[in-house]
Amino acid sequence: MRREWLLVLVALGLAAVAAGIVYLSRPTTLTVAVGPQDGAEAALIEAYANALDRSREDVRLKVVRFSDVRDSAMALQRNRADLAVVRPDVFLPENGLTLAILHDEALVIAAPEASDIDDVPALARKRLGIVVRHGADLPFLTNLLSFYDLLPDSPAEDQPEGSHAAGETEIGAGHVQVVPLKIGEVTAALAEKRVDAVAVIASPASKTAGAVVRAIELGSPDRKIGFVSIPDGDAILQRFPELQAVTIPAGTFGGRPKRPDEDVRTVGASYRLMARGAVSRVAIASATQHLFEWRSRLAAAAPAAKLMKAPDFDTTVAATSARLPNHPGAVDYFEREQQTFLDRYEDYIYLLAFFGGTIGSGIAWIGQRLARKRRERIDIVLDRLLDIMREVRAATGTAELDDIAIETDGLVADVVCYARERSIDARTVSALILAVDGVHAAIADARRRAEGSAPGVTARSRTGRLLALNLPAAE
Repeated sequence: MRREWLLVLVALGLAAVAAGIVYLSRPTTLTVAVGPQDGAEAALIEAYANALDRSREDVRLKVVRFSDVRDSAMALQRNRADLAVVRPDVFLPENGLTLAILHDEALVIAAPEASDIDDVPALARKRLGIVVRHGADLPFLTNLLSFYDLLPDSPAEDQPEGSHAAGETEIGAGHVQVVPLKIGEVTAALAEKRVDAVAVIASPASKTAGAVVRAIELGSPDRKIGFVSIPDGDAILQRFPELQAVTIPAGTFGGRPKRPDEDVRTVGASYRLMARGAVSRVAIASATQHLFEWRSRLAAAAPAAKLMKAPDFDTTVAATSARLPNHPGAVDYFEREQQTFLDRYEDYIYLLAFFGGTIGSGIAWIGQRLARKRRERIDIVLDRLLDIMREVRAATGTAELDDIAIETDGLVADVVCYARERSIDARTVSALILAVDGVHAAIADARRRAEGSAPGVTARSRTGRLLALNLPAAE
């Protein structure tokens, strides 16, 4: 029985170790909320999830699509997703920490060069057309204008179309008339003087931004345009921390002639991949690593991968305490401080070693106590057999000897049953045999005395058996 239980314990231990290895080596599946469902960000995350599946990496993505970026951010806020595509100026989850900036979108404002609109205050009493691509674009522009104490006005319904002079008289001081446009309407709106400048919130390197700039050029009398600079980005971010300072490099929209002819500072919004702070930093570090290392591979299926970048930070403390904090797991990758297996589980290993020794000592103590209990039971039987030997000498009748013999047989049966369930050491077995034989011999002698027989032969054979049984125990 001891051997069988030992095999069972070994098998259970091996099964536990195998289960632990399988548990620790299984891939971590993270749910990622993506919006809008037909946007470039959705295509990028879908391509990334497929690449992780094909490569059988230690982290996998389950993509859940939403109709709008606000909905995807809300899913992260409500803990329905582990990661999400977030545009902070639309909705910033309280539990969201940045992994990567998928791309920046800048506020691009351009006007015909002859209009002399080179900064935002110069838009006062002007008409500003805006190509609306997202529901948050108008609130974005409104916040920016409010920083310069400009109030946006909607176009007057009774204003004659193309009447620029009349329109100017209706725009009050400190006001800007905001005119929503489609890309196809930009050229005509400028040519007909329905707007004085046009704005769009888009990635400077995107086709949308390039198309808007070309449309502004076509609507300008001399095909020359100027870009409106917003040099107060740092001050704007103090008031609106969910925005982003963006620089449009010279020549972004063409090199002959260079458009713009110098770097343009502006503000914008960013599309970010964010994760809940409670998500394992090891899984986030792995997800961030593959996302950036596979950028070229992902760009074939999702060109937006070329626009990805890491958040700007100088130190680890700055990274986790920025206006839009970064996830510690992503910082581990950026700082090349990803955790090894020992780093990850060193606390558990230490606790296992500490408590394992204590538990082992406890098990050994319990084993000793159980062994002592077994010995105590055998000792009780041995003590009773010794008492029986003395009682036999004092017995006076055959009936009393029969009772003693029956009790002895019961003790022997109890010891045999006990020995079948548990092991007994050789010395104890020898002592039991000696005691039982001694009792039986004493009973036999007592019966002979009662019957008047001579005990000599039986005593000699009993003495020989005692000596034979005692020799192994003495070794």
